[in-house]
Amino acid sequence: MTNRIKIGNHYVGPSDPVYFIADVAANHDGDLEKAKDLIYSCAENGARAAKFQNFFAKSIVSDKGFRQMGGKFSHQEAWDKSIFEIYEDASLPVTWTETLKETCADAGIDYFTAPYSLELVALLQPHVSAWKMGSGDITWHEEIEAMAKSGLPFIMATGASTMEEVSAAVNVARTHTDQMILMQCNTNYTARPDEPRGVTLERFRNINLKVLETFAGAFPGLSLGLSDHTHGHSTVLGAVGLFGARSIEKHYTLDNNLVGPDHPFSMNPESWKLMVDRTAELDEELSGDMSWKEKYQIVESLCDDPEGLALAIGDGIKRVEVNEKDTVVLQRRGLRATRDMKAGEAIGKEDLFPLRPCPTDALPPYEFVKCVSRKLAKDIEEGEHITLEHLV
Repeated sequence: MTNRIKIGNHYVGPSDPVYFIADVAANHDGDLEKAKDLIYSCAENGARAAKFQNFFAKSIVSDKGFRQMGGKFSHQEAWDKSIFEIYEDASLPVTWTETLKETCADAGIDYFTAPYSLELVALLQPHVSAWKMGSGDITWHEEIEAMAKSGLPFIMATGASTMEEVSAAVNVARTHTDQMILMQCNTNYTARPDEPRGVTLERFRNINLKVLETFAGAFPGLSLGLSDHTHGHSTVLGAVGLFGARSIEKHYTLDNNLVGPDHPFSMNPESWKLMVDRTAELDEELSGDMSWKEKYQIVESLCDDPEGLALAIGDGIKRVEVNEKDTVVLQRRGLRATRDMKAGEAIGKEDLFPLRPCPTDALPPYEFVKCVSRKLAKDIEEGEHITLEHLV
């Protein structure tokens, strides 16, 4: 039986209303009043939680690492500043925490965040109803463990990852908690309202909703969800009606035409409300004794893009999808040197830190313990990612 999870004042379970999470992300544009407006707006339109992202630029991205890559990729191509500067601009002041929490309480929804450092996990724990882990941190097992041990519900996104990586991360978390939601996700964040139809259909092709069925088989009892960045609600109805998802996360903006990294692919108040209403209709029409074909026909009748829905089903194989090849590097962390070190030196605990990006030869964060006390085979500069060739 699927676990029923309590987040703040709401429950997430097979018989509970779908738990809609409005990811505010960077859409506050550095303005606390706009962040409050977003909370009230998403609550009015059916969200049950507002999720923020807390990070310090220096503890999530390596300026040197991105500059060494020699350009911007995927959704970063439209950014007019360096990656490090964009992250600095988008960082959420910790001093906003109490106000955001109080505003969510006033709006009747839950407040939580994705904390992108161990320091922030400790700092924000007294204030949040749950934790969300972004897909890019799926190989940072130390952070997963810190959130899972906190006693708070833990939500994990799985974009741009393999089934082996998902299994390893789930095993770390489930050692400490059963209050967990596992979300299928595609990490390509380039959707725009005015994009060519062919691009939209190719985007649906990479959603692979059937992975939720794979998750259900591999992790019995685990609550499942979808973290999605397509426009509209077809993928949402497919996840809920066909594969048992009971939690949905989408980005939320007041206006898709605003300037900022997340506005173009976010849901707006009108599209969000329609998504919530259609999902409620779907739950009303579905019954447990229906065949998959009957369920599909109902989902198809309620969705806004039947052609996209058909493509989004996928084959159920959890993989790094074609449109995630860049983001698996851009959003993952690789171990990087915190200082200049010479060949022959032994690596200490403070000498490495996981930061984005993660080039294909970089060691992932879970390899940290294998590096400590090892000697360097060659010099390494501060900010450079460490590889097997660096180790004796």
